[in-house]
Amino acid sequence: MSFGEVAALVAAIAFAMLVLILTLPILGLRHTVDAATRMINDLNDRSGPLLGDVNTTVKNVNTALEQVQTSLDGVNLQLAKVDTMTSHAQNVTANVANLATVVSAAAANPLVKVAAFGYGVRKAASARRHAETEREVRDTIKQQRRAAKRGNR
Repeated sequence: MSFGEVAALVAAIAFAMLVLILTLPILGLRHTVDAATRMINDLNDRSGPLLGDVNTTVKNVNTALEQVQTSLDGVNLQLAKVDTMTSHAQNVTANVANLATVVSAAAANPLVKVAAFGYGVRKAASARRHAETEREVRDTIKQQRRAAKRGNR
């Protein structure tokens, strides 16, 4: 045997050992691949009904949204009626305010005249009393002066 043949034999044995050593992880990897395949198949089996449930839920949500839209349409109609009633109530309130102003003016005008007349009478009575007091004071002063002139004579 030559050196080349020995080297080839060593290389062949090394390659065989390498294949044996790599066989164990490859066999372990086969189990991992089988488990992943089973998990994917199980996921496929479960996702079909799940997607069916999602479709049913979406249909139910759409039905609920249609009902909500119908309810909102009804509410909007009622709000339009309330707006109309509110505007009528506002008109009635304005009319009542105007009527109150007219009644107040009609009642206040004579009251103002009576109050002004009463004030005038009080003023006149006060002025008359003041004038009488002044006349009495003047008369008293004149009498005192006359008396003083008579007493000096």
